[in-house]
Amino acid sequence: MNYRHAYHAGNHADVLKHVVLARVIEHLKQKGAPFRIYDAHGGIGSYDLEGVEAGKTLEWREGMGRLFSMDGAPLALAQEADALIAPWRDCVAAVNESGSLKRYPGSPEIARLLARPQDRLRFNELHPADFETLRARYAGDKRAAISDLDALVFVKSQLPPPERRGLVLIDPPYEKTDEAERALAMLTEGLKRFATGVFLLWFPVTGDGLDRRIKDAVRAMEANHLWTILNVRKPKPDGGLAGSGVIVVNPPWKLGRDLEVLMPALAEKLSQGAPFFEIKNAAP
Repeated sequence: MNYRHAYHAGNHADVLKHVVLARVIEHLKQKGAPFRIYDAHGGIGSYDLEGVEAGKTLEWREGMGRLFSMDGAPLALAQEADALIAPWRDCVAAVNESGSLKRYPGSPEIARLLARPQDRLRFNELHPADFETLRARYAGDKRAAISDLDALVFVKSQLPPPERRGLVLIDPPYEKTDEAERALAMLTEGLKRFATGVFLLWFPVTGDGLDRRIKDAVRAMEANHLWTILNVRKPKPDGGLAGSGVIVVNPPWKLGRDLEVLMPALAEKLSQGAPFFEIKNAAP
């Protein structure tokens, strides 16, 4: 309940998570049928980079700040990577005035901006103050419903979607010792209820082996999945957030190819001295 994402919005982990999220949404939009986007840890939706919280850490400067200049102009990647990252870039541009870089869109805002009129949005946030901010922000969007449930309860109560198409984002802060197990429980319960859904599970790389334990646990579920990791520096115990990863269960079939193009470009831009990336497909 104490975690506030405003301190970390737009950092290198957000870039990876949200670029993958945007690519998955774009793939789901290739079919005309509607789908739902579920966000189990919604935060406040959009973040002020000039606010007190972001100003204390300045983490965004080593994340999205490596992909935009301070006047909001995109910093170019290789041509194919630029095309793939464009939906995420468009979301960043949409929350900023022309010629500025003062805000960063969280996952609910990315979902709102990329979803179509026929799609539906379900955002959840347990923190009381952040829930109120999230609810107020999306009160005018008829596609959206906001809840303040425990994330596991949210996942269990919402699935399956009536449309039988959708994605579920699970990205707890991993501050508590049991959060990895709870995140894996959300994935397990979600797959029981929505076996064909696309699930995105984000995890940190902090040098303590948590990333390996999460990957091994998902592999044991014997579900079709891929995962990607981006480390901006070499992980070491007590060395802070060296990188992060995203596991995508039931990935769109072209997502792996997208990541093969994007990950080298992101690793180069976000490097803090020892970049490393990996992409693995794991069919059951």
